[in-house]
Amino acid sequence: QVQLVESGGGLVQAGGSLRLSCAASGLTLSIYAMGWFRQAPGKEREFVSAIGRSGASTYYADGVKGRFTISRDNAKNTVYLQMNSLKPEDTAVYYCAADRLPRRIVVRTDEGAYGYWGQGTQVTVSS
Repeated sequence: QVQLVESGGGLVQAGGSLRLSCAASGLTLSIYAMGWFRQAPGKEREFVSAIGRSGASTYYADGVKGRFTISRDNAKNTVYLQMNSLKPEDTAVYYCAADRLPRRIVVRTDEGAYGYWGQGTQVTVSS
């Protein structure tokens, strides 16, 4: 049974930082591309960042480029999202997701490509 468990969310002031973690079990993380998505109140879930299987390829939504960094530690079956210079508009529930297909060559940024999801962790940025 695949499980993705996010942690590290919380309340932070604008300009602050948080580091989200996503611990995976029930799958071999190293053969899956991974992504982070977020959903703000009243809005649809949106892509934040994705990382290829080895960690060499990373992708970011325009609104977080230069502020967020995705990384992974395959030995620990964990993916991270370092979030710096946080803004109130970053407030959302953040979800970790694993590609539905192992060993996919192209890293996808669309939600439909991801078949395994965590329960989400709340990030609140106060102004």
